[in-house]
Amino acid sequence: MTSPCEVPMRRLLVFLAVLLLALTGCGSGNDEAPQTAASQGGAFPVTIKNKYGDTVVEKAPQRIVTVGLVEQDALLALGVVPVATTEWFGEKPGALFPWAKAKLGDHDNAAVPQVLSDKDGIQFEKIAALRPDLIIGLYSGISADDYQKLTAIAPTVAQPAGVPDYGVSWQVVARTVGQAVGKPAQADELVKGIETRFAEVRAQHPEFKGRPALMATPYEGYFIYGTQDPRSRLLTDFGFVLPDGLDKAIGDKFGANISAERISLLDQQALVWFPTKGGTAKLKADPLYKNLKVRTEGRDVFVEENYDDQLYGATSFVSVLSLPIVLDGLVPKLAAAVDGNPATNA
Repeated sequence: MTSPCEVPMRRLLVFLAVLLLALTGCGSGNDEAPQTAASQGGAFPVTIKNKYGDTVVEKAPQRIVTVGLVEQDALLALGVVPVATTEWFGEKPGALFPWAKAKLGDHDNAAVPQVLSDKDGIQFEKIAALRPDLIIGLYSGISADDYQKLTAIAPTVAQPAGVPDYGVSWQVVARTVGQAVGKPAQADELVKGIETRFAEVRAQHPEFKGRPALMATPYEGYFIYGTQDPRSRLLTDFGFVLPDGLDKAIGDKFGANISAERISLLDQQALVWFPTKGGTAKLKADPLYKNLKVRTEGRDVFVEENYDDQLYGATSFVSVLSLPIVLDGLVPKLAAAVDGNPATNA
């Protein structure tokens, strides 16, 4: 006969055995304990901080609209097709450059996103008609008023606090998009893969280290990009440094025009230009620019508008999908520019 004292003891032993099995995974037929949604990092709801507050994404979004200019690349890299994108430049179907369009895979033409324009501001009515369940505008200039109108339509992830408009890094874009769609681990792997390639460039090109460099475009004169612009960050990711006082020259923006009196700011160890099609010859003949050492010593690089080789688009449209093109195409040009031989100018 079992004594009353033995029953609680047996129950306790059974409980401890079950707990031990749960903790070790023994008896499950698998060496690893099954992961929960939380441990996989893709659980919802998720809260994302932005410049204007917190955005709560309650569940995996199905109809995403991007009002930022590059976020479609991060979405497609994660296997998510937005219902609409916002045109920046290039005038591609779906606002997708070839490196992004390839990610549509077996989707039919109906999957190509609708294209919105921001030339006259955000198209709120068109966005509302698309019935989005998430709006993403990380690489953007969303105002407080814009944000209020957008959040009335759907949860909106605006640009992060603490960076200029259009100044968010490609890493933050990818990781934030990954968080919003429930794929943070996959996004992190994408970022780490590209960062590994940048590390390889720095190791292979020690001549880049510490040399002052600058990104510019002949837009309404001389337009230079500041430290908070993704294009400038490419240079620092390669090992270059940006000129002292750069942000002081342009203010709190991602970039700005400089006067002819300050053209000496262009005279760096390496200078990358983005001329429009046919603009390289005109720039090289510019009476003020042609006498700078950066020009006479062939330390400038011209990435002229040409969508056939994709480098022009990829260097401005900085994303996890475009960066392999930049790494393959821009690095050799920079190496030729800083080798001290004007004959190898790219």
